[in-house]
Amino acid sequence: MTNPFGYEGKRVVVTGGFSGVGAALVELLAEQGAEHITVLDLKEPTGSAQKFIRTDLSDPASVDAAVAAIEGPVHALFNNAGVAGTLPGPTVFAVNYLSLRRLTEALVAAGTLPAGAAIVNTASIAGVSWPAHLEALKTVIALDGWDAAQEWLASNELGSDPYSYSKELVQVYTMHYARTAAAGNLRINSVCPSPIDTPLLPDFRKTISDKVIDWNISQGNGRLATGRDVALALAFLGSDASGFLNGVNINLDGGFNAGLTVGNLDFSGLA
Repeated sequence: MTNPFGYEGKRVVVTGGFSGVGAALVELLAEQGAEHITVLDLKEPTGSAQKFIRTDLSDPASVDAAVAAIEGPVHALFNNAGVAGTLPGPTVFAVNYLSLRRLTEALVAAGTLPAGAAIVNTASIAGVSWPAHLEALKTVIALDGWDAAQEWLASNELGSDPYSYSKELVQVYTMHYARTAAAGNLRINSVCPSPIDTPLLPDFRKTISDKVIDWNISQGNGRLATGRDVALALAFLGSDASGFLNGVNINLDGGFNAGLTVGNLDFSGLA
């Protein structure tokens, strides 16, 4: 019997595979028997990928060049790359949302993703406030083109910092695109992690503050997520075992959002 959690005979693409969650994911997919792994990043990974495409995900031309260089079929596309809010807002939006969308839709249009393929996005619990901004987020998603979205984002009050807003966009886009994906016998889902022990953590501590991050950890299961924790959830969503999941944003946060939803969090640590 075929292992529904495995990747035997599958070709996959991982963005941001040089370090952190992406590097852990590449190794996990290799362990699970992936036939061919392509990594898109600015830096070349040292792990188990068979192909590296140097890609600047803040540049639409670079994303388009990567699309042309990707050899199909691609059975699972992992839109994992992301940057912290220490970078300028336009770069944060470009890497975290615009390139994710451009890469996904270009590969779908090219027929590179065959029927049954999975699209898996790395979002964040920083996007938890998307319901409060839903109409504005839908406006951005409805815009045609990279430049139009950047212009709108630069000229409108977002209601949250660029990083959080970019991850709200990823969560809402995941739900928005689910119907289109289903029409092509594809599926799209995301994982929304709490703070992760990766090289980006110091940048998040600068922008979010030690107090908020440490409080978040204390209100979950008391520890940082590891890159492999997140990679395991991503790999599940890319596997046949998740074949009937579509348009779902999974909170990988040790129970933080559960507590937030039902009012069980202790906010005294933020005083």
